[in-house]
Amino acid sequence: MTADRPGPAQSVPVLTEVVSVPGPLREATSTTPRDTNADPVAPVQPAPAAEAQETRVRAAVPPAWPGEDALIRQVLGEVQRQVDGVLEYRVREVLTPILARATDAVVREARHELARSLRDVVAQCVAQELQRQRSR
Repeated sequence: MTADRPGPAQSVPVLTEVVSVPGPLREATSTTPRDTNADPVAPVQPAPAAEAQETRVRAAVPPAWPGEDALIRQVLGEVQRQVDGVLEYRVREVLTPILARATDAVVREARHELARSLRDVVAQCVAQELQRQRSR
């Protein structure tokens, strides 16, 4: 059964051999061997979500023309504003009935506790007045 299958490939092509890469990008992604003693990953400071998203977009799509980087920032800014608006609307839409129910429950509980305290105070005052009336 396994005799019909071809053996493993002798060499596997790298991506730059399969896909044609523009000149400036080809120089940046040259296949020169790395120094094995060098640190392959430089430490990176964590970025806020919007900057991280912008970095991912820029890394995925290298600029083809000078204004593309500015256009990417502009589009990301507009998308972020729209997402913020929709998110705020949806959060308000979802939280409004929840907060209304919670507020009603707190008001009911506060009224119940106030009524109970008022009954206790009135009962104590009536008992004291009755005690005073009997002692006369």
